[in-house]
Amino acid sequence: MTAPDIVSAVTLLAGATFCLLGAIGVVRFPDTAARLHAAAKPQTLGLLLILLGTAIRVPADTVMALLLVALLQLTTTPVTAQIVGRAAHRIKAMKRPNVVLDELGTRDQPPAPPSTR
Repeated sequence: MTAPDIVSAVTLLAGATFCLLGAIGVVRFPDTAARLHAAAKPQTLGLLLILLGTAIRVPADTVMALLLVALLQLTTTPVTAQIVGRAAHRIKAMKRPNVVLDELGTRDQPPAPPSTR
């Protein structure tokens, strides 16, 4: 085995491990915030490591497609996590004892009705 083969195998294995641990976290964690964290952070790192391991072994013209996949993943994952987290907060799916600082508490309140004078 050559050095690129070894590096590729190590990054593929590390990426698969991160994805597996993230999936286990989604199943095992008790509340929405922890599950959301497990779904976003390790899955993204795992995918990026898998893409890196793949990019080492494929032809150069295919690497551009892998870079596009990585860019899209890095762009959409934080947005999706923010939207899911806000939706969970609005329907009160977050466990309150685990929330240290509730910055959305005042923002998600419905506006006061206009006064009639």
